[in-house]
Amino acid sequence: MGFGPVEYGVVAFPGNRFKGEIAPALRDLVESGTIRILDLAFVLKDREGRVVAGELEDAGSEVFQAFETVNYKRDGLINDNDMTEIGATLDPESSALVIVWEDVWATKLSNAVKDAGGIVVTLQRIPREIVQAAVDYADEPVAVGA
Repeated sequence: MGFGPVEYGVVAFPGNRFKGEIAPALRDLVESGTIRILDLAFVLKDREGRVVAGELEDAGSEVFQAFETVNYKRDGLINDNDMTEIGATLDPESSALVIVWEDVWATKLSNAVKDAGGIVVTLQRIPREIVQAAVDYADEPVAVGA
């Protein structure tokens, strides 16, 4: 089986308040066939700056229960070095969810481009903040005669 584009993300939660509230949104994306989660892990930095990383099952019962119904694989794409580096960037008393996913929605388009003899020349992600700023700017009223 081939893969569509694969991405990773780190979602930090200051104050170690993460309880798995984003699990329903991820579950919806998986169930709709939009993404396929290839790996998930959790990292925590305590008050003294010690980093604790582990599988979701080790993250605590509330977090594990929230993600229990999310279909994902543990393909080992997130390794101990990744977790150490991510943990080093967190503030004390913070936690983070690390996720690797495949953009399944893009696989069909990618296959169609390949079958048509096309070649993707460039593909870039535009940060949400830049898109929002451009939309906000475009929505501003234009002063006539100014």
